[in-house]
Amino acid sequence: MPADRDNDPHDDRVDGRDETPEERADRNWSEVLQELRVLQTGTQILTGFLLALAFQPAFSDLSDAQRGVYLGLVVLSALSSIVALAPVALHRVLFQQRAKPAVVRYGHVGLVTSLLLVSVLLVGVVAFVFDVVLGGSAFWWALIPLALLILVLWLIAPAIIRVRLRAEGNRR
Repeated sequence: MPADRDNDPHDDRVDGRDETPEERADRNWSEVLQELRVLQTGTQILTGFLLALAFQPAFSDLSDAQRGVYLGLVVLSALSSIVALAPVALHRVLFQQRAKPAVVRYGHVGLVTSLLLVSVLLVGVVAFVFDVVLGGSAFWWALIPLALLILVLWLIAPAIIRVRLRAEGNRR
């Protein structure tokens, strides 16, 4: 293997990694899968929690609005699981078809979409529990801070880091 792969036609990027496009796609797919595993575990726990609620004696005490929110959360939970599993299903369908870069792009979109769905699900479940346990405005006291925290940690902080990295890259 040459010492300087910057001029190697098999390495299509000068990014400090010594890998071919196929190796990069394999690495990126592994990263997507690991992130999906983390996301799916949390979603499965929330789904189990939600499904168990319907069989609790106090469930009959819920108002119609609370039942509507509950059913919306169950649907959102199922939807987030379906979207998170879609890249794996695509990988199975396209297995050995030399489509790994397309599978990785699809996986990225699925993962971002799942994160969006799970963020709404997380906030919704906590707000729902606050509403059932405390009632009144407790729903909003749970929903607003958690939604803001997700915005800061999942969107604003990464955007700031991305801007700083680009600025550093332009100075080099």
